Amino acid sequence: MINAVILRIPLTVRGPAGQEREVEAVIDTGFDGTLSLPLADIIALGLPWRRRGRALLADGTESVFDIYEATVVWDGMPPRVAIDAADIDPLVGMLLLNGYELTIQAVVGGQVYITVGSVKPRHAWRG
Repeated sequence: MINAVILRIPLTVRGPAGQEREVEAVIDTGFDGTLSLPLADIIALGLPWRRRGRALLADGTESVFDIYEATVVWDGMPPRVAIDAADIDPLVGMLLLNGYELTIQAVVGGQVYITVGSVKPRHAWRG
């Protein structure tokens, strides 16, 4: 049996009128997008719809979903990013981590570090 700790990192997501929502998102190294949010959060923030997207899921099925736009406070900066609508817990994808180094201590209570290149950690979370 494998017991796993799912790491959740805090993020602030901003809608177009400045409304904010704090979310805890799971890092998903298999997700090549930026961030996914449940539709309820997307509606609450009033995020503008941008386009439809398609993804091949791990089980081989294809998913069609809506893509919205939001501002996410990330590393002290507020980039505008694509938000994939998904009725699951929020996920941080590899596109948001682009340019960062992700280090995971694979031990009970280990930490996860997100750094820019090889400089000291900008963010650290304990699993």
